[in-house]
Amino acid sequence: MNTIANRQIICEVLCHHAAKDPDIVVLCSDSRGSASLSHFASQYPGQFLETGIAEQDLVGIAAGLASCGKKAYAVSPAAFLSTRSYEQIKVDVAYSDTNVKLIGISGGISYGALGMSHHSLQDVAALSAIPNMRVYLPSDRHQTKLLMESLLSDKKGAYIRVGRNPVADNYEADSIPFLMDQATKIGDRTDVLLIACGEMVRPALDACRLLEAEGISSTLLDMYCIKPLDVSSIQKEAKKAGLVVTIEEHAPFGGLGSMVCQTIASSCPRPVITLSLPDAPVITGCSREVFAYYGLHAAGIAQTVRKNLK
Repeated sequence: MNTIANRQIICEVLCHHAAKDPDIVVLCSDSRGSASLSHFASQYPGQFLETGIAEQDLVGIAAGLASCGKKAYAVSPAAFLSTRSYEQIKVDVAYSDTNVKLIGISGGISYGALGMSHHSLQDVAALSAIPNMRVYLPSDRHQTKLLMESLLSDKKGAYIRVGRNPVADNYEADSIPFLMDQATKIGDRTDVLLIACGEMVRPALDACRLLEAEGISSTLLDMYCIKPLDVSSIQKEAKKAGLVVTIEEHAPFGGLGSMVCQTIASSCPRPVITLSLPDAPVITGCSREVFAYYGLHAAGIAQTVRKNLK
């Protein structure tokens, strides 16, 4: 069982590259511990800036540093980064085309019992709506590492959302099928196409295995790249499937499900079922309990497929 959270992988990648690239700077908003950045701060104090609980300043300062040639990584809880600093993200990062990578930690319902104030279930919709802003939700530590390595090599802004806790590996460390801005395809069957992102990829993968044992074939697209959305893969795989199901740790509006519906309706009409968290404050509990309650676990996803295939 994997015990390494994606946020820790992000720190490891940044530490590795900061050792030879002094232009890498990391900023956080009183969250170095929860972001697993303590090691970076102690190893590279000259490349680390603590802004305190001031997300708007966090993004504005990061954009200013980027405009001076720095490679800025602004790290903060996703719930606060995506809402409190929305105008700064829109104007200082996206519109100004600065090289700021926004790292939203403890995304989705990671904070559990802290409730709606600490949940980020609108961030994908909000940030995807900003022109010139990319949005990524890596599904495991191996994919997170490759995504971070790729982002280090470009000069465009992006938002990366990761959860708080370790998640099971979906891929092997030495054979990860990763291409930047292209969904990762798992399986090649035709009864149902599942499209998931972030932490929902693992329960979707487990659902595929449950269905396979019952004679229901499936293909899974790990859509870690929400924007730019891999439209060509969606169209190609949807044309072969009798049913499409999307699974996301997000509100039902404006996220992965909405984007997939828009894509399929315009080019290859198929029935689409969207699984998400509700348009309401979610129940209190740890992630596993909340996912199970709303059917966002392997058994719930499989049951949705069975019901709708009939």
